[in-house]
Amino acid sequence: MKGHLSSLVLWLLLLTVQDIAGANELRLVNGGSPCAGRVEVKHQDQWGTVCDDDWDMEDAGVVCKQLGCGAAVSAHIYAHFGEGSGKIWLDEVACDGTESALWLCGNEGFGESDCGHEEDAGVTCSGHIKPRLVGGHSACSGRVEIRDGETWTTVCDAHFDIKTANVICNELQCGTALSIPGGAHFGEGHGPIWTEAFQCAGNESHHAYCPRISNISQTCSHANDAGAICSWHTGFRLVNGSTACSGRVEIQVLGAWGTLCDSRWDLPDANVLCHQLDCGFSVSAPGGGYFGRGTGSIWTDTFHCKGTEPHLGYCPVTALGASQCSHDDDASVVCSGRSESLRLLNGESRCDGRVVISLRGVWSRVMDDQWDMDDASVVCRQLQCGVAEKAYNPPKSERGTGPVGLRSIQCAGNETRLTLCDNSTSETAQTGIAEDAGVVCSGSRQIRLVNGAGRCAGRVEIYYNGSWGTVCDDSWDLLDSNVVCKQLGCGRAINATVSAHYGQGSGQIWLDDVNCSGNESDLWACPSRGWGQHNCRHKEDAGVLCSEFTDLRLVSDSDCAGRLEVFYNGTWGSLCSNQMSGVIPEIVCKQLNCGDGGQTERDFKYGAGSGPTWLDHVACSEQHSSLWQCPSKPWDPKSCDNRAEETHISCTGKKAKPTQTLFAECPNSPSCTDQEKLRVMGGQDRCSGRVEVWYRGSWGTVCDDSWDMADANVVCKQLGCGSAVSAPGEAAFGNGTGPIWVETLNCRGTESSLWDCPAKPWGESNCDHKEDAAVNCSVRPRRPPADSERVTVPVVICIILGALLCLVLIILGAQVRSARAQRRGSRRPLDPFSEAVYEEIDYNLMREKQMMFSRSVSYSDDSVTKLQYYTGDSDGENDPGLEQEGASPGGSQLDYDNVEEPALNNVPQTPDGRDSPGDVIGNGYDDAREVSDPEGDPGLGQNDEQGTGANNRHRDSQTGWSLHSLRSEVVSGMEKEIPSLPPGDTGYDDVGHGDSGGSIS
Repeated sequence: MKGHLSSLVLWLLLLTVQDIAGANELRLVNGGSPCAGRVEVKHQDQWGTVCDDDWDMEDAGVVCKQLGCGAAVSAHIYAHFGEGSGKIWLDEVACDGTESALWLCGNEGFGESDCGHEEDAGVTCSGHIKPRLVGGHSACSGRVEIRDGETWTTVCDAHFDIKTANVICNELQCGTALSIPGGAHFGEGHGPIWTEAFQCAGNESHHAYCPRISNISQTCSHANDAGAICSWHTGFRLVNGSTACSGRVEIQVLGAWGTLCDSRWDLPDANVLCHQLDCGFSVSAPGGGYFGRGTGSIWTDTFHCKGTEPHLGYCPVTALGASQCSHDDDASVVCSGRSESLRLLNGESRCDGRVVISLRGVWSRVMDDQWDMDDASVVCRQLQCGVAEKAYNPPKSERGTGPVGLRSIQCAGNETRLTLCDNSTSETAQTGIAEDAGVVCSGSRQIRLVNGAGRCAGRVEIYYNGSWGTVCDDSWDLLDSNVVCKQLGCGRAINATVSAHYGQGSGQIWLDDVNCSGNESDLWACPSRGWGQHNCRHKEDAGVLCSEFTDLRLVSDSDCAGRLEVFYNGTWGSLCSNQMSGVIPEIVCKQLNCGDGGQTERDFKYGAGSGPTWLDHVACSEQHSSLWQCPSKPWDPKSCDNRAEETHISCTGKKAKPTQTLFAECPNSPSCTDQEKLRVMGGQDRCSGRVEVWYRGSWGTVCDDSWDMADANVVCKQLGCGSAVSAPGEAAFGNGTGPIWVETLNCRGTESSLWDCPAKPWGESNCDHKEDAAVNCSVRPRRPPADSERVTVPVVICIILGALLCLVLIILGAQVRSARAQRRGSRRPLDPFSEAVYEEIDYNLMREKQMMFSRSVSYSDDSVTKLQYYTGDSDGENDPGLEQEGASPGGSQLDYDNVEEPALNNVPQTPDGRDSPGDVIGNGYDDAREVSDPEGDPGLGQNDEQGTGANNRHRDSQTGWSLHSLRSEVVSGMEKEIPSLPPGDTGYDDVGHGDSGGSIS
């Protein structure tokens, strides 16, 4: 009996130990790896959570140690990794760090808790190795990076295979691995390189479960960084159509097939899918369950394709706020079929570009030396691209290679297929004469909004006749803007902007005086002046802000923390936190350049909002790179039940708080032209160097993939630097910094702006800065003067002061002469005119006069005659000078200009013929030498310039006196004052002697 009892007790003890030791389990959930996530405990065969009351680093340390995940990095509260479900097993946990299991720490007991799941505790351990893909066109392609503790590391391509890539793609919910490009295909990383080699089988749920080989030989550098390209969606198919190339669109995600909502499905999206499925191009994109109702999930993702992408995975995608759909709204497509035999390459759409044709299963070139509009019309008709707008021969950079299919084509213009036109397929035809053929069809017309912060706001631009151009703002209003927004799938117009609000464009101004009713499907269907007819400049470029334009911000007085708000329908509003996933803070912080991490704050930390509460149930996952990709409930201005549900976030990083603007601005310029958004750096001048462009608010470089002379020509022309001399690549002028904004440019060389050139979508480059493109242009800017040649400010000041000093000296000299003349004339009564005339006296002749009159002097008859004329005794009949002067016949006008002197020097005399001693003068004019007037006396010759008259005129111009204008007054005054002379007295004793016998000047 005793032995039986002992056996029963032992059995009960074993059951108790088993229940204690084996039944309780621990795990971390929703953190992206086994070493990060929400803490969950399994008790009584049921998983439950742990309350965050008094949760700290000691508690987190016990969890990490128990799971073999190293040390604790952080202890998270407020359901950082999302809210759990079921029981809350532990509360008020109080570990000292030495415990071997979490439930051995002090606590309230299993199931004893007063918490809700919004207080679920979380942990991040140092063993948390979370992967990411960086630098690709989406969150599902890029350089492979693994987080080791708090540091991101790259992976060597020699230690990375397709099986490991499959595990990572699956872990990131990105489908399966398509390829694993090495050699830093997505750019070189920074920091350490992962020191272990993964040995995955390919079916692991997380790469942390893959075997690893340590202590590998480390011979890799960042030039060997591994990359991965995942399929994102696992598959696409067309279902229930009449052919394999038509039907309902279905998408496979994580092994499950579902349908696509038709709310934003359009022809460009459908065209990409047709091309992706090798079904030609899209003929139509019907919605409304055209091919029947599907089953399973309905994907509300909105694709924003241009139509030229090779795969839907290359198109931007948004899902935030998408409308709810049923299977009555399943999207469909009708493709042209696999028999497609004609394509246009390197254009902005499938309806413009270089012509290629498929003959006997081989895509070949079409070449012609007389390619014209009739030929182009047949191509556009065959491709169902409307009418031909342009027929051209592509530039050298766009010429094809490979076999030639058709030559010397001669179409009448009404053929249904190009092969029905007269042509030659002879391989012996001279290829040097013919050129590749190009076409622009009316179906290539497109519209876009440029220089805004998103696709639904910006300057209106239209692609027409092979080039992008703007719209003039004359008569621009909301009706016109509504057509633009509707055409772009951007809702309705909130604002119709004018005066180049989003910056000045370049190139053509395609439309002016647009006058839409609002019902048109395309802007060019509205009444206007006609294509290219305008009276505007680019300072009048029109713009639009549409209701679907979205933006993101954190509202507080802090840089990277605050209440989360989105801009939609023209208004900022809040996001509700209901069922919000734990990765949202990290996505938002990355999107706002506020670091790689963040957390949700509770207790209404940043105050209540005042606008609408736009969104609820935002469900982001690891695969999403921006908030716009996350699914949610539809837009609703009353999404939250109350303001306490608003989302508050704080980020780990810091940044300078930017000014909230709705469009990007260029440096130092409120409105930015394409020329201002382009520069070259690292060269000797502004016409050579590394090409850099301004995009999304920052400067970045251009990748040299397909970079050629045509691209460089556009850059040089846009910079005003002539044509390109060379187009170097491989960072010929040094590695740039910042983003690499664009790659695979394919300019014709005729575009007015680099933005007009076809290219891979901007911001989706896979290049590294060692591939930065550059240019050398033909026109060099004028060399600025060297320091020795520059006219500096001190030199300018010295020149000015020197000029002023010279002017002062001239004025002083004139005043000194004037004062001296006044002193000489102060001893005789003179009127002001006498004083002015007295300055002209050649005073040095006085001594000569005295010497001459000391001896007997006789005058010739000729001299006497002329003296008589001077004093008015002559009637003027024999004096031609008088007639030239227009004197009156009575001789009342005295002509000083034509007096000829005797063969004597000027000898002053008194009116009675006696010498005037010294400075004594007679009647106030005897000592004057009259200045001739060249206008009044055309008979005067060179002596006017050589004699004293030139000097006299110079003095007159300085003093402001005009002796000629005073002549009549002086003479009339002298006639009144001079008494009658005795007979035989000439009355003119002081005729000055001239130069070389000429007349006195």
